[in-house]
Amino acid sequence: MKLHELRPAKGATHKEKRIGRGEASGHGGTSTKGTKGAQARTGYKRKLGHEGGQMPLQRRVPKRGFKNPHRVEYKVINVGQLDQYAEKYGFTEFSLENLYINNLIGQNDKLKLLGNGELKGKFTVKVNAASAKAISIIEAAGGTVEIVK
Repeated sequence: MKLHELRPAKGATHKEKRIGRGEASGHGGTSTKGTKGAQARTGYKRKLGHEGGQMPLQRRVPKRGFKNPHRVEYKVINVGQLDQYAEKYGFTEFSLENLYINNLIGQNDKLKLLGNGELKGKFTVKVNAASAKAISIIEAAGGTVEIVK
């Protein structure tokens, strides 16, 4: 077999449907678009969510509440989890980089430390936000908390 002898498998390719090229092509006249109306015309684009005149879903469903566009979403770690993570991953310092490398948070996640649980070890913690209770628990155990922006 030579390079110039290569062909696609039988039935693998189809002829292009050439529309609007005269009656003899079988696709002349209205060019397979039916007769009249917006869909037969050039530049027609079906509107997103259009239901043919029926009241669209986004208008039928009642609206409630308020979505704050400036809300900051935090991933949360409790003080009680720090000992577990230190034992499992060998942490002495909890920073965003360490947690990201070990797949505990995402690259762009913001982290907040909360004061639920008890702490045995002494750790340095670098987070985006922390509750007052969490800071007091860590400092009582001899550790430090640094707020990183």
